[in-house]
Amino acid sequence: MAKAVWKNKILAESDTFEVVEGNIYFPADALNREFFSESDHQSNCPWKGMAHYYLVTVDGEENPDAAWYYPDPKRAAENIRDHVAFWRGVEVSQ
Repeated sequence: MAKAVWKNKILAESDTFEVVEGNIYFPADALNREFFSESDHQSNCPWKGMAHYYLVTVDGEENPDAAWYYPDPKRAAENIRDHVAFWRGVEVSQ
């Protein structure tokens, strides 16, 4: 079981996940959507493709771009399509 927690709230939890470059990627349906909203931020990874981000909000406190995903990953990263990873203080454990 993998879990992502920020401000004592479970952002995501799943028995199935992918690990890429030391990051746990949760299936999109494992997210507690109440904490997420789309961000305009994007970044490019040479081998995974264009990353998109979510703003995470818990009890009125915002963590900008704390979660990312690849909506259309390159072939080498196809296993993380429809998956989300975390950083910026989000505690991820398995």
